[in-house]
Amino acid sequence: MSAWQEAPAPAKLNLALVVGPRRPDGKHDVVTVLERLSLADRVAVRPAPATRVSGFEEDTLVRAALEAVSESARGRLRFEARIEKRIPVAAGLGGGSSDAATALGLANRLLERPLPADALEEIAGALGTDVPFFLRDRAQVGTADGTTLEPIDLPRDYWVVLALPAGVVKASTAAVYGAFDARGGERGFDARRQALRAALAGVERASDLGRLPPNDLAASPLTETLRSLGAFRADVSGAGPAVYGLFEAPDDAGRAAAALGPETATWIAQPG
Repeated sequence: MSAWQEAPAPAKLNLALVVGPRRPDGKHDVVTVLERLSLADRVAVRPAPATRVSGFEEDTLVRAALEAVSESARGRLRFEARIEKRIPVAAGLGGGSSDAATALGLANRLLERPLPADALEEIAGALGTDVPFFLRDRAQVGTADGTTLEPIDLPRDYWVVLALPAGVVKASTAAVYGAFDARGGERGFDARRQALRAALAGVERASDLGRLPPNDLAASPLTETLRSLGAFRADVSGAGPAVYGLFEAPDDAGRAAAALGPETATWIAQPG
């Protein structure tokens, strides 16, 4: 049996998320700032007689990624993948999308003639809005439906506390966007995206990230708690429900995570 090819599949933060009207394709116009985190799943891929995914029963995207690569090879090569989950599931941290992008890249390396970057991007975009981001290795600004990406240099000298209160039920992404539409959330989109661009232009130090506008889709009382514990920015990531706080020192992040108490699951990570 062939050896496994392995790689980390990092979580992501939406450091900002400005949402506009629904597009003709049913998605929404957005401007979002995406950053990778050190918190990561682990994905391994190897050739196999048939497509198979183990380690995470809820997976659908990794299987689809492997099948797309097999199709590009006209079925001459199939793959199995093994997923070791560390990123909380359905939390707004992009774990499933990251697993898929990582599997896509690993499987592609095993092809006799690997697909070019633009072909991988096309497959990734068909798999999900966040998947193309995980083919990149820098922070990105996502526009259009979030899959049009432009690299951006941002400070990375901060620590991240991720928090998930016990018993929180994740609303589907469709339901979160539906609630946004119902409250007329798209109003003022142009002004909000201009404000985000202006705030990004002024980012020189990590603490400047605190000036970015809040998430348009979701809010949480935990953000105020994290600010009271010293976070220079706190918000919901993506459609939630994970909340993050940014701290300038690891000791501050550790104290904040401990102060949230046993009923809130926490992780401490860094950008990267």
